[in-house]
Amino acid sequence: MSLRARISTPEEQNSGREDGHLVATYRAKLLEEIDLAEMSSLQAAERRARLERVLGHIISREGPVLSTQERASLIRRVVDEALGLGILEPLLEDASITEIMVNGPDHIFVERGGRVEQLQMCFASNEQLMQTIERIVSTVNRRVDEATPMVDARLPSGERVNVIIPPLALSGPTLTIRRFPRAFTLHEMIGLGSLDEQMLMLLAGFVRARFNVIVSGATGSGKTTLLNALSGLIPERERIITIEDSAELQLQQSHVITLESRPPNVEGKGQVSIRDLVRNSLRMRPDRIIVGEVRGGETLDMLQAMSTGHDGSLATVHANNAEDALMRLQTLASMSEIKIPFEALKDQINSALDVVVQLTRFPDGSRRVSEIAILDSHGREDYRIATVCRFNAQPMGGDHVVHGKWEYLPIPRRVADRLYMAGEPAPPAFGVAQHASQLATREAL
Repeated sequence: MSLRARISTPEEQNSGREDGHLVATYRAKLLEEIDLAEMSSLQAAERRARLERVLGHIISREGPVLSTQERASLIRRVVDEALGLGILEPLLEDASITEIMVNGPDHIFVERGGRVEQLQMCFASNEQLMQTIERIVSTVNRRVDEATPMVDARLPSGERVNVIIPPLALSGPTLTIRRFPRAFTLHEMIGLGSLDEQMLMLLAGFVRARFNVIVSGATGSGKTTLLNALSGLIPERERIITIEDSAELQLQQSHVITLESRPPNVEGKGQVSIRDLVRNSLRMRPDRIIVGEVRGGETLDMLQAMSTGHDGSLATVHANNAEDALMRLQTLASMSEIKIPFEALKDQINSALDVVVQLTRFPDGSRRVSEIAILDSHGREDYRIATVCRFNAQPMGGDHVVHGKWEYLPIPRRVADRLYMAGEPAPPAFGVAQHASQLATREAL
């Protein structure tokens, strides 16, 4: 598969529109022959089976001559259009697709394995696409129109949905669906090449020794996947509160409270922000707080929680490298209504954070931990980080695959001592055996 999306030809787009018009025609015929009241009393599987039988009779009676495969495909598309999300239904059922991007009625892209490709399908018209969008947002009690041209929501099945329509989207109604990510363990991520055994041992030690960890990376780099994997290392006995815009984390511990923010309703009321939930979580006696992503003033509340007894907390942030992550946290914390000088924010970040784990999505679609950095500054001094692991990528060759290897660097003495006191031996690959405390750990082992 090419690294670049394959652009469909005008002939393929016209064919897709003709198919869409055929589907719309038979959908209308189907709706004329069924009893909607009777259908509403049936279970979903029975309803689909009944519609498929009725439609099969219609096509036999009135339709064009089709092969068995073409007939089955037409019946499925018409029933999907009548009951579900039309041409998007098979995409949502395809487990290999992680993102669906609809750029107007004529351009549908998907992401598989970190690579984007354009599909040979399209909506029949803007109206058909808008009907699909309205069906999606109505399931979460939202609406989209000229007065509310942007919607960000989560489907009951877990997918994150973003919609933006004209006049803001000049190319037509635009729909982005991010699939609910499957929960991976750290061992599974090793198999995917996202990290290695030495890094797993180090990260596991950080989590169990209650280091405050920020997972940083760009959109689609795998931050939520890694955050979920790291949270699996938290001891079963601890009380964990997760806070997210869209609930994606899938913790397996028994004592977990999941909180999800709420957007305003159609009247513009009832909003509950991430910041509201972070503040409330401090009154819920948490052992650990996990914030899916910090984006605004809640960052200050999160930092204060980390530095006032809720150590071992986890969060993610959008940034391109570890140093940028610290600057971004400082900027986000300054968005609070409490006006705090930047020097004081530096003090807050230096005292609250311990580790930044940087994720990178490479040109071949692979996602890796590209850096593990320890915050080694104190008080109000400028940020100083000690990188203990980095991925050195090689130029991409003819196989279009990114190769490289991880480089390990010594862990600061105070970090090695803290791991030792928590009973977590640091991996020898990181050069900490030179410290007396680590020598003692080795002897004990």
